[in-house]
Amino acid sequence: MSTPETRPGTSRPPTAPLAGRRIRAAVIGTGAIGRGSHLPALARLAEEGETEVVAAVDIDATAVEEFCRAGGVPHPYTDLDRMLREQRPDLVTICTPPTLHREQTIAALRAGAWVWCEKPPVPTLADYDAVEAEEGKDGGPYASIVFQHRFGSGSRHVRRLLAEQAMGRPLVAHCQTTWYRDTAYYAVPWRGRWATEGGGPAMGHGIHQMDLLLDLLGPWSEVRAMAGRLVHDVETEDVSTALVRFENGAMATVVNSVLSPDEVSRIRIDCERATVELTHLYGHSNANWRITPAPDVTGDEAAAWQDFGADVPSSHLEQLRELVASMRAGERPRSSGADGRTSLELIAAIYKAAFTDTTVKAGEIGPGDPFHTAMHGGAPGWAPAAAEVSA
Repeated sequence: MSTPETRPGTSRPPTAPLAGRRIRAAVIGTGAIGRGSHLPALARLAEEGETEVVAAVDIDATAVEEFCRAGGVPHPYTDLDRMLREQRPDLVTICTPPTLHREQTIAALRAGAWVWCEKPPVPTLADYDAVEAEEGKDGGPYASIVFQHRFGSGSRHVRRLLAEQAMGRPLVAHCQTTWYRDTAYYAVPWRGRWATEGGGPAMGHGIHQMDLLLDLLGPWSEVRAMAGRLVHDVETEDVSTALVRFENGAMATVVNSVLSPDEVSRIRIDCERATVELTHLYGHSNANWRITPAPDVTGDEAAAWQDFGADVPSSHLEQLRELVASMRAGERPRSSGADGRTSLELIAAIYKAAFTDTTVKAGEIGPGDPFHTAMHGGAPGWAPAAAEVSA
């Protein structure tokens, strides 16, 4: 079998040792998420001696030049391949629309760079599998997805309690991303379209809470779902609901909406001996978590559950810290490979279950399944007319 370094069609250089030096990073896409989240996180780690931002790339020459001036980045580019050849970054962060993620991620991996890519990772499972096939097998480079809600003191504490079954077995869960987007939001031409946004609120909004739910509860086993276009004139859905059974026996409801004026992001998990609940909107700290013990739980035990430790909010910075540590150790980071695929597979299953009125089992959407290559699966009434297939 060919290795990542010798696979036909690649020119991957050997990964340079990272010990004792700063990680050279480049930002691809200089819009709001690049300016507001990626560059500040990289800058903070630069202050700590971990990183240096050597370049930025954008198709808009004026935008990338302004980004570099404002952020103290030395090299602006409008050509990704040229930047990769000339700067040889160790890490590329991708902040572009999802339809570009596959091509840009593979280009960076083949150039020997690790990748940190915004969600949704790619538009389809087939795209994700193509990216995963390009990852290194022994120490990188790897491609990790931005799922910052997994990171921070609150999620770390609850993940440990659940893994140890300190509160008993998880039984019932609820995952809610109920946000509000008006007509003006969907007036932007690429929104609400499968080809350019990849999906509706399940794909573009609820993916963060569903990913966190999976990170806390573990693998799912089956899904049933419904989806609708209740308000907006779009190709995708504007609301979906799902019932999810997990391998550990827990059952969950999942609601994703852009029709909800009272916006909230929420996860609730009822265990045998306590209920744990997270309520926030776009990010959480310790104060957003609440644990309610069952009546028979002692005060000391309940107090231990409530001790979240020092408050470390969920953030791009916290995920980037862990990614940099994985790079230095030559280890696959969280939110990459099979671990990064779980939420995308669940979303594909929700769409398939909703559009075909069937129960979808984990692992069934693979090559040959229409939902592997398109989130709409060619389903009549949901796919663009040219892509519809007979039910």
